[in-house]
Amino acid sequence: MLEQLSVLEERYEELTRLMSDPEIAVDYEKVAELAKERSDLEDTVTAYRRYKAVTVELEEVQEMAQHEEDAELREMAHEELRRLEAEQERLEETLHKLLIPKDPRDQKNVIMEIRAGAGGDEAGLFAAELLRMYTRFAERQGWKTEIISENSTGIGGYKEVIFEVRGKGAFSQLKYESGVHRVQRVPVTESSGRIHTSTVTVAVLPEVDEVEIDINPKDLEITTYGSSGPGGQHMQKNDTAVRMVHLPTGMVVTCESERSLTQNKLHAMSVLRARMYEIERRKQEEEIDESRRSQVGTGERSEKIRTYNFPQNRVTDHRIGMNNYNLPVVLEGDIGDFVEALEMDEQTRKLAQIGD
Repeated sequence: MLEQLSVLEERYEELTRLMSDPEIAVDYEKVAELAKERSDLEDTVTAYRRYKAVTVELEEVQEMAQHEEDAELREMAHEELRRLEAEQERLEETLHKLLIPKDPRDQKNVIMEIRAGAGGDEAGLFAAELLRMYTRFAERQGWKTEIISENSTGIGGYKEVIFEVRGKGAFSQLKYESGVHRVQRVPVTESSGRIHTSTVTVAVLPEVDEVEIDINPKDLEITTYGSSGPGGQHMQKNDTAVRMVHLPTGMVVTCESERSLTQNKLHAMSVLRARMYEIERRKQEEEIDESRRSQVGTGERSEKIRTYNFPQNRVTDHRIGMNNYNLPVVLEGDIGDFVEALEMDEQTRKLAQIGD
């Protein structure tokens, strides 16, 4: 670890020199590129330099604690020794975390897709509750949400709803929500009071830039139709909704949330691009090393990740065995404890891989 940190410190110093080079200073794009790389290294280098300083102090204090003849000074040295050892331990832990490879997608906006699974109308109703939960969570983070497309059940639920979450670090926290969410409760329509089990699938896709996924316009079949959303209400004489088919894959995306055809096309393209990026990413992960793939946040829909048990007022995350016994609060968007625990679990896994 120390060798790796030393290399990073050298690179940090080199970047500082390059940014002050008069020949490079006139190239604004290059300077911005160097500044970003330097900024990414800054926290790690700062912690490493403090770690080195503490190590030197420790050696000096250890010498004093062993050889100081004055009892009072010797006791003071032992107290300082304990403080420095604790700080050194904290810095080691911090440096290990800082060395974990960062997911380049973490700062991206998110496209979330919620679909009713097994359970009929009850699954659709819970899909609507999950939409509300994520919307509330986004509000707590200061993020913006916008529905891209929706297919309602007519009784307040959704067969499918796709929405965007815009905000710094959205993917870093929402990526753990991918998978199958199970709900256990007595439906309103159940006269005998029997508990039903229903499922809803959630997919979390990072928003993708055009340069990351190249889609040939010739591969798209685009049709327009009258919107049933705001576009349809305000522009009844025009077709503002979009149905986009990617011919090579057969992937279909519809969007009718905006009032203009152009805006709906842009939204549909954004969803298509995110889905294709996710397919390519999974292929690469499988090719690289399937045996060591992280099971957290991969979006595998066959995996039951969480259960919402209404009779017992309990929410259980099966990946980490974590329980929360205040289900109504969780459904109001208070999922921060789950996110934090899943993030810690992922870091532990990555640290173990680094150790291997």
